[in-house]
Amino acid sequence: MDSIQADVVIIGSGVGGSAVAHRLVGSGARVLMLERGDFLPNESQNSDARAVFGEQRYKTRDIWFDARGAAFRPGQYYHVGGHTKFYGTAMFRFRESDFAATAIDGMTSPAWPIGYGDLAPFYAEAEQLYGVRGAAGFDPTEPPRDAFPHAAIPHEPVIARLAEGLAAQGLRPFPMPSAVDYGPGGTCRRCDSCDAFACRFGAKGDAETRVLRPLLAQGDFRLERRTEVRRLILDDQGRHVVAAEALREGVPIRVEAPVFVLSAGAINSALILLRSACDAAPAGVANRSGVVGRYLMNHHLTGLMGIRPLAVNDTRFPKTLAINDFYHGLPGDEGARGNMQMLGNIRGAMIRPAYPALPGPLADWLGRHSVDVLAMSEDLPDRDSRVRLLPGDRVEVDYRPGGTAAHDRFVRHLRGVLRRAGFPLVLRHRFGIQAPSHQCGTVRMGHDPAQSALDGLCRAHDHPNLHVVDGGFLPSSAALNPALTIAAQALRVGAHLRARRAP
Repeated sequence: MDSIQADVVIIGSGVGGSAVAHRLVGSGARVLMLERGDFLPNESQNSDARAVFGEQRYKTRDIWFDARGAAFRPGQYYHVGGHTKFYGTAMFRFRESDFAATAIDGMTSPAWPIGYGDLAPFYAEAEQLYGVRGAAGFDPTEPPRDAFPHAAIPHEPVIARLAEGLAAQGLRPFPMPSAVDYGPGGTCRRCDSCDAFACRFGAKGDAETRVLRPLLAQGDFRLERRTEVRRLILDDQGRHVVAAEALREGVPIRVEAPVFVLSAGAINSALILLRSACDAAPAGVANRSGVVGRYLMNHHLTGLMGIRPLAVNDTRFPKTLAINDFYHGLPGDEGARGNMQMLGNIRGAMIRPAYPALPGPLADWLGRHSVDVLAMSEDLPDRDSRVRLLPGDRVEVDYRPGGTAAHDRFVRHLRGVLRRAGFPLVLRHRFGIQAPSHQCGTVRMGHDPAQSALDGLCRAHDHPNLHVVDGGFLPSSAALNPALTIAAQALRVGAHLRARRAP
């Protein structure tokens, strides 16, 4: 078996792994990043809804199983840059309250081992790194912060009218923080293929474009593509990770280093740790607590299509508006809470795969006449919500969302808000675990090694040279997109690792 040596090995090139690499490059450490996918090809199909949704051209062909044994093809994207290649550019900071214990409808989200103040300087660094555009002072739940690095992207006319309709109800719409290279000298063409599509023009603030491409020219950074890590190897005492076993284009290799950073995504990082079970760690690496693979969360996500039958929505880039007025609950119902933000333009070719019986002309009509928003609520952690390995290396995802009834009440309220804003018909579609874009919680942080896998710096309680830095570390999901929080914590972890190397 071929062997590769490095000082720090980072497994995964998404928002977490790339930010750790950004902090470590130039420290004198030889940084090796292992990515199971390749660069996403720049091709016309990037912005073709039929290719992306109908043909599922870029989705993995892996097959997973739900708790009933039904097979499904998960919404996992294995490319350099990870899921950020297809994300919707939303870059929110978590609220200060998100780091404290929260109770909703009798279920509880635990307090984090860190607070907003620990991440605040790294949030600012991550916003600068990703080129986030926004405007401070308008979000009623906004935590303490300085100005955004770039001005907010202005509304197009249809979205401006929606903002007016919300404000007329006493709500406080604000510019959605978005990582897009928009404005003078920017590469954004304000096309209509951003959310859920790859950008052909390098304008989306994804991990490859904003973080990894600049690192490739550095002599102390190396990216190995088409290299899938299968398991981690412990020393004889079971204390330190000494190697990773991987398949590079199908050929087994061994990768050795004194420090490992696992950033393969919440589900796949948990699978790697579980697959690494050995005599010294019979339940899997970093799993003396038994929590690895458990507490799987994914956010409650419902898409709402506000239909104006006589008006065509000609908006090119709609993701410029959000509201947080209900982030801490509705009047008289604290459990029904969450964020509302714009979705990208929904087209007929995106609707048909989910509703194949819907006639194509009707699906196209709905896409032309709708304004599309996303209702997001916190998914409360449940120990029995989990990912596990079955015989034959089959993957089972037994997802048990917490707080569904509270989310449904929130969605009902938002439908009324949209009707009052001028949309007589409001349709809804629920997104589930088959599209795990906000997957988190499977390798959770915490103070107590008996109840968590990682400490507040994402270091495994069981193995001091292993950090897990992706959505898996989140003890709770909050009700906002996790990308910026993962990036901020990854920069914090990278700063810690860099400081440990200093003389």
